[in-house]
Amino acid sequence: MELKPGYKQTEVGVIPEDWEVSTFGDVFDVTAGGDVDPKRSKSYRDDTHCYPIYSNALTNHGLYGYCSYGDHQADSITITARGSLGFANFRDHTYTAIGRVLVLHPKQEVAGSFFAEVINNCITFAIESTGVPQLTAPQISTYRLPVPPLPEQRAIAGMLADVDALLGVLTQLIAKKRDLKQAAMQQLLTGQTRLPGFSGEWEVTRLGEIGSWLSGGTPSMSDDGYWNGDIPWVSPKDMKVARLHDALDHVSDNALGSGARLAPRGAVLMVVRGMILAHSFPVARAERPLAFNQDIKALVVRAGIESDFVLHWLRANETLLLSVANEATHGTKRIPSEALFATEFVFPPRREQTAIAAVLSDMDAELAALEQRLAKTRALKQGMMQELLTGRTRLV
Repeated sequence: MELKPGYKQTEVGVIPEDWEVSTFGDVFDVTAGGDVDPKRSKSYRDDTHCYPIYSNALTNHGLYGYCSYGDHQADSITITARGSLGFANFRDHTYTAIGRVLVLHPKQEVAGSFFAEVINNCITFAIESTGVPQLTAPQISTYRLPVPPLPEQRAIAGMLADVDALLGVLTQLIAKKRDLKQAAMQQLLTGQTRLPGFSGEWEVTRLGEIGSWLSGGTPSMSDDGYWNGDIPWVSPKDMKVARLHDALDHVSDNALGSGARLAPRGAVLMVVRGMILAHSFPVARAERPLAFNQDIKALVVRAGIESDFVLHWLRANETLLLSVANEATHGTKRIPSEALFATEFVFPPRREQTAIAAVLSDMDAELAALEQRLAKTRALKQGMMQELLTGRTRLV
């Protein structure tokens, strides 16, 4: 393949002609983490124990605790070296490293955050043992990596840091908005806080009395006439990823009454059986008629009940409903119908239900927009790294 002018073929791929290729050992002094002194460390930070302790863990950037001394200087890199290999973190502060984590101290002036990104996105470490994967200082020292001129390292690192800062702001904003929505649900769905213009007593009933509950089913897999139609057939997996109307499977009209059951537009669907219930409680509203399998129930609300209000109420009471789930076959969870139907449901007049649902739906829409922006920003950074870390796009 003919190379673009200004580029060259190297051991690490095609890179700009003014970039170099060096080994880790050429650029860094590589050492392993040691043991922490328990007499000089704590699980929390105070005026004495002010130096972070980093371990081989991936969670929380490897933070293990705090100690009163620092073994490693700022502007170095830690790399996980046991189990999940090769995840790098740039450290811009003094710290202590323990256990099976490797520390890279630059031998010359470099932009450390640039090389952390290169390690995470461009370097694949070979697993050289048959047991738990491990990476040693001598092993890593022989791996090669691209080395741009220092000004370009800094420019690339700065641009990626700006995107990281935006990702951090969006992540914090989403967390704040989720907390606000959680508080709003607790207040509005219980009547503790009333929206302006509403007063009076709320009614008390049972979930089994607020409408008709439909059970789903699966048409025969051996009859092609039941499948590949125009009606979405929803499974718990579809519910989990909010893929209600773009379900993986579809059924035909022939399947209705032959295993499949149709939920009308506006019905509230909830998963009542499956492994998903061990860690989440998917609930959704049908915006068009659809079929669903036997692990899902559909609620068609009666007059005087607003389906969107019920949807938000079910989400707000996830913990309560999951608390009545028991073990079904093969270790799956199941919410018994009798326990579901007997759950107490408190609700205001329909006009107030509609107002509450509108407030919470607006908050959902704002959260969804922020999460979409976060996903797009992450994709943007991924694309930037593919261009910048390889030199395909130049900044200087």
